[in-house]
Amino acid sequence: MSLILSRRDLDFLLYDWLKVDELTRHPRHADHSRDTFDAVLDTCQKIASERFATHNRKNDQHEPHFDGGRVYLISEVKTALDAFCEAGLMAAGQDYGLGGMQLPMVVEKAGFAWFLAANIGTAGYPFLTVGNANLLLAHGTQAQIDTFVRPAMEGRFFGTMCLSEPQAGSSLADIGTRAEYEGESPLGAQYRLRGNKMWISGGQHELSENIVHLVLAKIPGPDGKLQPGVKGISLFVVPRYLVQPDGSLGGHNDVVLAGLNHKMGYRGTVNCLLNFGEGGHQPQGKAGAIGYLVGEPGQGLSCMFHMMNEARIGVGLGAAALGYTGYLHALDYARSRPQGRVTGSNGKDASLPQVKLVEHADVRRMLLAQKSYAEGALALILYSARLVDEARAARERGDAGEAEQLTLLLDILTPIAKSWPSQWCLEANDLAIQVHGGYGYTREYNVEQFYRDNRLNPIHEGTHGIQALDLLGRKVTMHQGAAWRALCSRMQQTVEGARGVIDHHPDALHAAMVRLAEVTAQLWSADDLRLTLANASVYLEAFGHVVMAWIWLEQARVAQQALSAGRHGNDGDFLRGKLAAADYFYRWELPRITPQLDLLASLDRTTLDMRDEWF
Repeated sequence: MSLILSRRDLDFLLYDWLKVDELTRHPRHADHSRDTFDAVLDTCQKIASERFATHNRKNDQHEPHFDGGRVYLISEVKTALDAFCEAGLMAAGQDYGLGGMQLPMVVEKAGFAWFLAANIGTAGYPFLTVGNANLLLAHGTQAQIDTFVRPAMEGRFFGTMCLSEPQAGSSLADIGTRAEYEGESPLGAQYRLRGNKMWISGGQHELSENIVHLVLAKIPGPDGKLQPGVKGISLFVVPRYLVQPDGSLGGHNDVVLAGLNHKMGYRGTVNCLLNFGEGGHQPQGKAGAIGYLVGEPGQGLSCMFHMMNEARIGVGLGAAALGYTGYLHALDYARSRPQGRVTGSNGKDASLPQVKLVEHADVRRMLLAQKSYAEGALALILYSARLVDEARAARERGDAGEAEQLTLLLDILTPIAKSWPSQWCLEANDLAIQVHGGYGYTREYNVEQFYRDNRLNPIHEGTHGIQALDLLGRKVTMHQGAAWRALCSRMQQTVEGARGVIDHHPDALHAAMVRLAEVTAQLWSADDLRLTLANASVYLEAFGHVVMAWIWLEQARVAQQALSAGRHGNDGDFLRGKLAAADYFYRWELPRITPQLDLLASLDRTTLDMRDEWF
């Protein structure tokens, strides 16, 4: 059994539940079948197991270092990434014309989960590069696509996203990087950028021929000053090395590494501070990093959200993968470690043989919790990816209304897909350490690294608080509540489909939906936006648990139908495990929302009224 991911569970999610083989009816995926999907998953599992997992601990123990001239990484990172690129996986979801496989996103994400679970530090480089390329495909010019995306899909260029600055983390309105127009070029409007960018993952290395930075910067107003707020924020593609018209590399752009950051996790991914335009290199005879405008001036945030939203779902996938591999390690340890004796009606009997950890009810509780978090989170992410495939297919057949509904559903699920796995799969990693006991927090066992790696995900791509404000402050109300209604419709369909198949849980989900709707209305009836949003993080958590209860009811319905029809073959235990995890979630987890929703309904002002001096 693999300790990275469960292939049986992936097959259940992809084929038994999400029916991804039906996507081959769409013209884009017509060349595919379950056989080709399986071949891709087999390849991902093999490379992840043989090239990524084998240096995960070494990557953590020997993080990148800078000697003042260049950044050094362990050699296994490049070996693994070369194998990834040679297999065509960088372009797996892209058009044939870009050298891609035209895989459905749901299959692409299922395959990439293997790499995130095996070695999230090394997997960070293709994660960022694919997102970078997708943004340019959506908003870049044909010349920018030919110059920067095609080499990326071949694995020759890697990409980054440069948003935060030392003084401006999530508050992008406060960025100070400046972009001044210089003239037109074959790659579009050319600007000179000056400023500093912080927390840039993959920002400096020798793993690829070039590094393509996507940089947010402000174009000055007519008075030459940077405008307040988000006005003037634009997006630029800034390569480490300039690219000549024939595709060859030119001189060094004015992008200089100022130093490395040292995080508690993701240590194999270079993370750094970059200086743009400090004069360390002077392309075309003067200081300032050359950048090419992507999209329209002043529309940088809307362009960058293409990559940010994709990255948010990707962060959720990474969190789910780390929670999942931690669960499998804990399960393996619990099954192999003798510890204690079963307590009988007369107490402990020292004459009885020791039992394995898994025989103890409290250990089973911790394993069930991990199973419900990790398998549920992975299911949510794959469901979200399936929505992307369905929406694309709807647009291609000219069904704009269906595409809009699917996009609205994805929009409201995105804060949950990012934040719920980041919170609860971190909790799964915490429980994996607990199952290991004293060994769990030693570096000789992998679970402590999984926890450290996963602890970054509640912060990556927008904290829980930011996702909560987005969910309650925008997503549930946008388009007069259209996204909220789309989600409720989907959940109600599940409730109706599960009645008569699963006992009790459909009614519990329906009641939770009704209560959540009531509380949402109460929050917005406050007529005070500050009060409405004051406890948004609690709302996000309760909302997420309702969504996850829906996802588990979906899985339980499919598992129960297979068992009842006798179609399970040798999978009876696997399917009963699904039902047990669903039972656990409904009995132990869903009830958490009752006090949370009560608190929200009371319009509690405790956090809002607290004053700095009172601390």
